[in-house]
Amino acid sequence: MGIGIRIENLRKVYDTPPPSAARGGGFSFMAQRSAGSKEKKEKKKKFEVVALDDISLEMRAGEVFGLLGPNGAGKSTTIGVLTTRTRPTSGRAFIGEFDVWKEQVKAKRLIGVVPQRPNLDFALTAREVLLFHGAYFGQSSREREQKTQTLLEQFKLTERADDMVRNFSGGMMQRISIARAMMHDPQVLFLDEPSAGLDPQTRLLLWEIVREYNRLGKTIVLTTHDMAEADSLCHRLAIIDHGRIISQGTPQELKASIPGGYLLRLRFDRAPEELLAVLRSLPGVTEVRSADHIAADVYADRGGPLISSIVTAAQAAGAELHDVHIAEPSLETLFLHHTGRSLRD
Repeated sequence: MGIGIRIENLRKVYDTPPPSAARGGGFSFMAQRSAGSKEKKEKKKKFEVVALDDISLEMRAGEVFGLLGPNGAGKSTTIGVLTTRTRPTSGRAFIGEFDVWKEQVKAKRLIGVVPQRPNLDFALTAREVLLFHGAYFGQSSREREQKTQTLLEQFKLTERADDMVRNFSGGMMQRISIARAMMHDPQVLFLDEPSAGLDPQTRLLLWEIVREYNRLGKTIVLTTHDMAEADSLCHRLAIIDHGRIISQGTPQELKASIPGGYLLRLRFDRAPEELLAVLRSLPGVTEVRSADHIAADVYADRGGPLISSIVTAAQAAGAELHDVHIAEPSLETLFLHHTGRSLRD
């Protein structure tokens, strides 16, 4: 039987810049003024960034669960809390029956973690990376030798097994990182942006390995802003933005919740209210949004067949249609509906 995960009212507030800020990731900050400035004499404003804002989630035993959202949404912070790398400000998280921050050692024995950026020891070969990891978890010499060989073959790394990992490509580093995380056969596998920057062939290989590991009854949690990855791998997922869960369910349920399904993103030289009113009255249109009376998002039960009616409506209103983009029902259109921006923003 697999191991589930439970998150209760989780909140994380950074009162100092997190490490990623120094590398330009996730958050942005105002530059400090030079010493001796007038503002320095004033009371400094308290630093505060809310990375997680009271989220609650349940990830069922034996499922692939995805956290989907743009960079800086709170996905990696959530993984950090669950893997004991980031202490929460409040709330609780459980791996199986163990409170992650009260029973860290017991929780850690159940999990394998693949971080967003490779943290391999570049002084080791691929084989040594796996053997040493097995030793950390108390595997016998025979057991870790057998497991290492199996994983090297599974990840197509046998021919490079005795090469230093510092000479590996990004895709090969990602493969050995995932193999290392699986070396001690964890019940829960965390993958933080597992296919970011990988070529299509390597991505498909990783997807198949994830599915195969899940078929063994393992629980897998992955973060991604790749809609195809979430749609292909996840049994259920939560879409997160600005540290809050904005929607959750199966990929099919989430896509079916979009009004009308199709999204037509239109751009006019101008979009007066009378034009928007006509667009709302077109057959099959369920919703029309326009924030600036230039661009308009039209949700409808069809795509291309509406274009001629839209052009006619624009001409009647004395407006000119400059651009049309049609998106079929997808997780991207769901995110656009909730937030008005792209998952990759």
